[in-house]
Amino acid sequence: MDADEVEFIRQNLLRHRVIFFKDQHHLDDAQHQAFARHLGELVPHPTVGAGADSAVLELHSHRGGRANSWHTDVTFELRIPKISILRSVALPPQGGDTVWANTVAAYQHLPSSFQELAGKLWAVHGNDFDYAASRVELLHDETARQYRKLYASRVIKSEHPVVQLHPETGEKSLLLGHYAQRFVNYNTDDSDHIYAILQSHVTRLENTIRWRWSVGDVAMWDNRTTQHYAINDYGDHLRVMRRVTLAGDIPVSVDGQRSRVHEP
Repeated sequence: MDADEVEFIRQNLLRHRVIFFKDQHHLDDAQHQAFARHLGELVPHPTVGAGADSAVLELHSHRGGRANSWHTDVTFELRIPKISILRSVALPPQGGDTVWANTVAAYQHLPSSFQELAGKLWAVHGNDFDYAASRVELLHDETARQYRKLYASRVIKSEHPVVQLHPETGEKSLLLGHYAQRFVNYNTDDSDHIYAILQSHVTRLENTIRWRWSVGDVAMWDNRTTQHYAINDYGDHLRVMRRVTLAGDIPVSVDGQRSRVHEP
């Protein structure tokens, strides 16, 4: 792609939060990564990546790869990925849609008093799911247990502002999702109640778009202004997706503070 085409995609991504490319059957892992490099630096998943020679993460329904809960990708890391690019490889005969939510609109729809509260909140995000389990539909077969063990083989925790400023547009958005375990200086009970109020604004239907996949489709989203949910409604059928993510910036709060590593 030339520079104008890359900029066209980037501007549409900033405007629409998530964009789709149908019938990209020619893409393999190498071309998937080459396409992503036009928009930034590839970053592998910190615990379940494909290896040193690839930044592609496979989400395989028979190997524990079902992300059936609302989340923003890899928020337990200090530097959250800015863009995720997902391509469909194998699909069930029915079901397996993905839904995205606009976290900028969610912030804008909050009453001003809640905007003020949210702007003062910080949350601990972690990949170990101890507290967040109530927000995640956990699968209990042995494959899923092994996948979760690998996922949390190295526990990573960061503290992020609940309201972050977009580094390119300056927009304010809510940074929550299932990796958010509790709010800093709040107990878990109070955290749960506050989280439920704020998260419910993220997932209001008017903030969402639902995509019905075909093999070869590619979805790209701004990970700084969205959450997403892969619907687990296809039983034992096979669903295989491959994803790459691009390195982002350290989130910044409304008062200019940067996210920090969580110290237990």
